[in-house]
Amino acid sequence: MKAIITVIGKDTVGIIANVSNLLFENNINILDISQTIMQELFTMIMLVDVKDVQVGDLQEKLDVIAKEMNLSIRVQNEEIFNSMHRI
Repeated sequence: MKAIITVIGKDTVGIIANVSNLLFENNINILDISQTIMQELFTMIMLVDVKDVQVGDLQEKLDVIAKEMNLSIRVQNEEIFNSMHRI
């Protein structure tokens, strides 16, 4: 199963490292990634393979990073994400 992870917040050192290390520790493969910085705002969207992890469990782990770094991090099943963004 695939999921979409979105990360938004003030740009600071370590955002990519912290998120990608957590994914590595949980055997989650990053399939695609896009990130940009608009003025001081960091944004990242990742497509990940979550075949070995429950999305809810992953969200809880990412919530720790989000709180520590003052970020908004959300995980959604790819099918739900696509359905919500279909025109």
